[in-house]
Amino acid sequence: MKSSTRRRLTFGAAVVTATTLLLTGCAKGGGTSSSSEDGTITLWTHNAGNAGELGAIQTIVDDFNASQSDYEVDLQAFPQDSYNQSVTAAAAAKKLPCIMDIDGPNVPNWAWAGYLAPLEGMDEELSDYLPTTVGKYDDEIYSYGFYDVSLVMVSRQSILDENGIRTPTIDQPWTKDEFADALAKLKASGKYEYPADFATGLTGEWWPYAYSPFLQSFGGDLIDRDDYKSADGVLNGPEAVEWATWFRGLAANGDIALKSGSDPAQDFANGKTGILYSGSWTAVPLRKAFDDTVFLPTVDLGQGPKIGGGSWQWGMSATCENTEAASAYLKFAAQDEYVAKVATDTNNIPTTPGAAAEVPGFEDGGENDIFRQYAEEYAVLRPVTPGYPFIATTFTKAAQDILNGADPQATLDQATKDIDANQQQNNYFQ
Repeated sequence: MKSSTRRRLTFGAAVVTATTLLLTGCAKGGGTSSSSEDGTITLWTHNAGNAGELGAIQTIVDDFNASQSDYEVDLQAFPQDSYNQSVTAAAAAKKLPCIMDIDGPNVPNWAWAGYLAPLEGMDEELSDYLPTTVGKYDDEIYSYGFYDVSLVMVSRQSILDENGIRTPTIDQPWTKDEFADALAKLKASGKYEYPADFATGLTGEWWPYAYSPFLQSFGGDLIDRDDYKSADGVLNGPEAVEWATWFRGLAANGDIALKSGSDPAQDFANGKTGILYSGSWTAVPLRKAFDDTVFLPTVDLGQGPKIGGGSWQWGMSATCENTEAASAYLKFAAQDEYVAKVATDTNNIPTTPGAAAEVPGFEDGGENDIFRQYAEEYAVLRPVTPGYPFIATTFTKAAQDILNGADPQATLDQATKDIDANQQQNNYFQ
């Protein structure tokens, strides 16, 4: 994705969709979808207004239609702000398209709700895909994505050198103490409004995507992943409280803004901050701004660096009447050629090694290869449970309250109680 704004919109989509789905998602199966007797099926995408990605998807559709005469795919694009509401309304009316894209964290919820059908017979096609780009639920594959993105710490080599800060590597990331020392040195220089920018002014899915990896690096988590029944002990245990205290301390100490500006990458480019916590989508604009921009691993807070994994993916609706056509398209689109096409046009991480070799900069040793390495080494999926949307909004509120000075233990205890109650009320989504 081409800018921090673009990525922010993607993050925000998940919460709106899933809150609605949790209210309506128990109606499973049945109904019809957009397909016709002449072999035409409908594909929905959220990419209206995003010329790069929409153009790449249109190329795949056109190539598929030209490659055979049995089926025809009709692409329909929606503005992202209204896309999830359109899907929800279509599901209620039993008029989902045969093929649609889904924000990765929502896949378990949509599968549980009966909106998606498993993708059968695609194990070989998806065997080389980054694990974070294959959507699974209940041991079945429901979706795949052409790309992922990577969270990073962004700085300039000149900034690090001028302040005596070690340049971290994938093998030797900053420790918690080293990061604190780096922030102290940047603050002492007197050059920056804040030593770092953690993009705290962004909203929606950014909060669990960006900040739960720090919680996981401390040793906590959003829910116990052994059975996805309870958050007790992982979201409110000592490691989680240590994360919350550290997170609040960044703002209390003036290391980050309580609420950042609307465009953190531009603020970094304007010299307001020395380190930017953002993602691989900033590579294009920040390399244009500075020839010494460096994209560094996130901080090891005890259990190794962690970053969020999973972006937009493609699946088939459970109500599709022409599953042969939908399966044929999804297998066709999964080829390295098209993974490379979409990744190139969106400046994102190609999901397969074969595609990466075809995308300038993502080949072994290329300037963007480090992003793929981070995704391979550090990425953690958001919890694979239909309850994730509730978990996401609950964590967001707790993190925001903590940043604003709420007691860490009490706040995390309440978040844990709320998440456990939601999981239990939904019979643990069985």
